[in-house]
Amino acid sequence: MMSEQLAEAFAVLPQYLGGHMRLSMAAIACAILISLPLGILAAKRNWLAGPALGIAGTLQTIPGLALLALMVPILGGTIGFAPAFVALTLYGVLPILRNTIVGLQGVDPVVREAARGVGMTRRQSLIDVELPLALPTIVAGIRTAVVWVVGAAVLATPVGAPSLGNYIFAGLQTRNWTAVLFGCVVSALLAIFLDQIVRGFESAAANRSRRTALISGFAALVLIGGALGPGLISRAGQAGSAGEMADAAIGLEGRTLTIGSKPFTEQFILAVLFERVLEDEGAIVERRDGLGSAVVFDALAGNEIDVYADYSGTLWANILNREDNPGRHRLMAESAAFLLNEYGVLSLGSLGFENAYGFAMSREGATALGASSIADLAGESVTIGADSEFFARPEWTRSRDAYGLQAATPRPMDSTFMYGAVRDGQVDVITAYTTDGRITAYDLVILDDPRGILPPYDAMLLLSPDAAETDAVAAALSPLINAITPDMMREANRRVDLEGQTPEQAAAWLWAEIAH
Repeated sequence: MMSEQLAEAFAVLPQYLGGHMRLSMAAIACAILISLPLGILAAKRNWLAGPALGIAGTLQTIPGLALLALMVPILGGTIGFAPAFVALTLYGVLPILRNTIVGLQGVDPVVREAARGVGMTRRQSLIDVELPLALPTIVAGIRTAVVWVVGAAVLATPVGAPSLGNYIFAGLQTRNWTAVLFGCVVSALLAIFLDQIVRGFESAAANRSRRTALISGFAALVLIGGALGPGLISRAGQAGSAGEMADAAIGLEGRTLTIGSKPFTEQFILAVLFERVLEDEGAIVERRDGLGSAVVFDALAGNEIDVYADYSGTLWANILNREDNPGRHRLMAESAAFLLNEYGVLSLGSLGFENAYGFAMSREGATALGASSIADLAGESVTIGADSEFFARPEWTRSRDAYGLQAATPRPMDSTFMYGAVRDGQVDVITAYTTDGRITAYDLVILDDPRGILPPYDAMLLLSPDAAETDAVAAALSPLINAITPDMMREANRRVDLEGQTPEQAAAWLWAEIAH
């Protein structure tokens, strides 16, 4: 199993490493272009140096993931390269700007006077004397920025930018620790190699060694070329194939479609399933995995992605901003009509299963507390574990108020760890996903919801406005409508979460069951 997971990790390395390098190098280059001129101006203008460093320092205090997420709405809902590039550029500005100012201000005034004494202009003094003397300090700042940016680039996955973070985020959700370790090791090695290359430039600047600079430059070209080359060749090959097929294309032949997914096991499996179905019809498929709920819907509505599966209850609360529960079928119908009228997003219908939130306890814990419904938790000092999104949703506030859960302690955590936490007694209750195979495997008990607070969560297959204009996309995916039973989805999830299968293997099993 580990060898299969490792082989799969190496298979997608060109895509992820190439994306990581393109993103990191572009952000570092832009940070240099911003920081050097600003640092030169600020070095001799104290009124500018303070505010410039203050703003850069403030940006640096914003957590990297938060800064990346903020860029999506700021850029009008755009996902992928652009928001990650802007965020990482801002992240890389501070060390270069700070070291440029410090380096130039550290030049001995006597040296400046000597330059003037031999007839140099201010510009000549800056270029020929001050910048060379400050260069080791400036390069040291670039070195710091490189390590920061390369490390922060793994966080670009949730905003749809391919990076080495894809290994880590997907591996965490699917319990593929081989992928997590692989992503961490490759990311660390990349940061170390780039740090050593920039260190070579730093040494060359300090010792005025052209030879060291040339060796470092060659090493940089080899590393960047090796990282970007395979991915670029692959993309060029795909583009060529697409062009050839498009000349005589019928239906989806040669058309490029992008599939999105949220960051948990079921979504990864469904994304692979959609990919397989569309590729069988001749489409060229790209995937944007691990996107947040708001990000993935905005991406679909903005035609950044073409297909993904969402849940009726999520759409009802987050997109329609509704808190009532009109019933399963009406909720799904009203959601579909709203999406089409307001966003041009087409719902092809339900995939056939519902993945709802359910308050779950270990059987021992439920027996000890005498709990069979959420109402039995009223006034109890229990700890409730849930994904961080749940505690920001109206379902939580309504459940808390309706069932008297004010004494409960919310404990946000990654959904990967919820089930083991309640099984092992680290939390008392979790908000489980009802199609998760670990509910049965860990002998968890789903508590009744007598007041019907938790809305239905039917899995709905959604198409972007552009994809909805083509009947071929809907026709290709229509065999999946009402084709996946809750037991089938639960089994597919179990194969990944408990048996260690990859989403690709689970999706292949699921497709075989559908076709059976």
